[in-house]
Amino acid sequence: MRIDHIAIWCEDLEKMKDFYLTYFNGRANEKYVNPRTSFSSYFISYDDGCRLELMQRPDVKDPHQNTVDFQALGFIHMAVSVGGVEQVDALTARLKNDGYAVIGEPRWTGDGCYESVVLDPENNRVEITS
Repeated sequence: MRIDHIAIWCEDLEKMKDFYLTYFNGRANEKYVNPRTSFSSYFISYDDGCRLELMQRPDVKDPHQNTVDFQALGFIHMAVSVGGVEQVDALTARLKNDGYAVIGEPRWTGDGCYESVVLDPENNRVEITS
């Protein structure tokens, strides 16, 4: 068994697609559009077989609160392994330099992981791990 994909509702579908392609080396399918329901989506695929589904529909509203401090039960982040400590540092610095919020600087965690935490363009948490 494996997780096939994770889905995210998006306000700006194109901006989110560009973020995950640019910084996490994904490949996007052609945009799917259902004119009857006003639903649009992209699947972003990665070399290991994992996929991220980015979805948009005008009637889905933004429930985000203060994403930096807010914690709640349920889905809170996804983690992306980039291959090593140097890669975590480099990608985190690149994202910070490009204006994205780094809410957890690169560090060793208590459970032995090296990671940082950034927010994507719509304030979803992404852990960047070694």
